[in-house]
Amino acid sequence: MKLALAIAVSAVAVFVVSSIWYVVFAAQRKAFVPDAAGGDERPAPWKAALELLRSALVASVMAGLAVHLSADSVGEVVLLGLTLFVGFPFVLLTGSVIWDNVNWRLAAIHAGDWLLKLLVISVVVGLFR
Repeated sequence: MKLALAIAVSAVAVFVVSSIWYVVFAAQRKAFVPDAAGGDERPAPWKAALELLRSALVASVMAGLAVHLSADSVGEVVLLGLTLFVGFPFVLLTGSVIWDNVNWRLAAIHAGDWLLKLLVISVVVGLFR
């Protein structure tokens, strides 16, 4: 029950934090993705629902790994989150810069979002452990 609550709280918290992140960086992102929504535009409801589902999925994976690895403190779960960030989003985003010519500034915006997501999830899951 505690794990399910941690996942739900994490998913909502990450959804909010990520939304704020992209509002703050809307103008910069729009410079690289001209048809991107601006900071004052709301996404379609189905996109918001899908993003909430994606957030819940990431929170579920993080919580499951924390349990499996017996990461019982906030510090241990935050270290797990940082490790996952370097091992996955960072590697994928730098690959897109190197191989697909994605602008490094756009990749940095997305990397910052992923780092925040994983840290927020880590703290919430760690607090519930």
